[in-house]
Amino acid sequence: MIKRCIDLPVALLATLLLLPVILATAIAVRYKLGAPILFRQVRPGRAMKPFTMLKFRTMTNEVDHKGRLLPDEERLTPFGLMLRRLSLDELPQLFNVIKGDMSLIGPRPLLIRYLPYFTEEEKKRFLIRPGITGLAQISGRNHVGWGARFALDVKYVEEHTLAMDLVIMWKTIAKVARRKDVAEAPSLSMPDLDDERKLWGRQDADRG
Repeated sequence: MIKRCIDLPVALLATLLLLPVILATAIAVRYKLGAPILFRQVRPGRAMKPFTMLKFRTMTNEVDHKGRLLPDEERLTPFGLMLRRLSLDELPQLFNVIKGDMSLIGPRPLLIRYLPYFTEEEKKRFLIRPGITGLAQISGRNHVGWGARFALDVKYVEEHTLAMDLVIMWKTIAKVARRKDVAEAPSLSMPDLDDERKLWGRQDADRG
């Protein structure tokens, strides 16, 4: 409850202060990539409750000859890459925070299809609202492996304090300013969770 009392006014203030940047980015996305301006995707939130996460689009909708979307790295444009490096694509998530689906700081919301692969310990990340940034993000962003990332998420859930949140926010701003640890396409920097956990399952079966 205390965390929410901090999230809401800070998100409202940030939205007001960044409104010119948000509007300018929206116009640029519409001009460069067309409609829709926003990328919407259902993600699991607190208690695994689904919600629609918002981001500015960074990729085209190009498909192959069979009508399937091309790989992320082929659809990511130089303009979209710039938005990611500056973290401008994340700005619409302030509206998710205002609505109450997300927090400013917490475990990043991942894909719905990843839910079957979380261990009981890792499921602790769903005890709180997901965040725009978090402990895992300041510890390497997309360059931290899944196991280490989830361990950091659990550590945050169990140990988070206002002081920790302030440190995470400060380090996030510093990383964005330095454009550090940004993967052009996450699929290029780490394996998909599906593939990694299926490999674990095969290895366990082999040992059994």
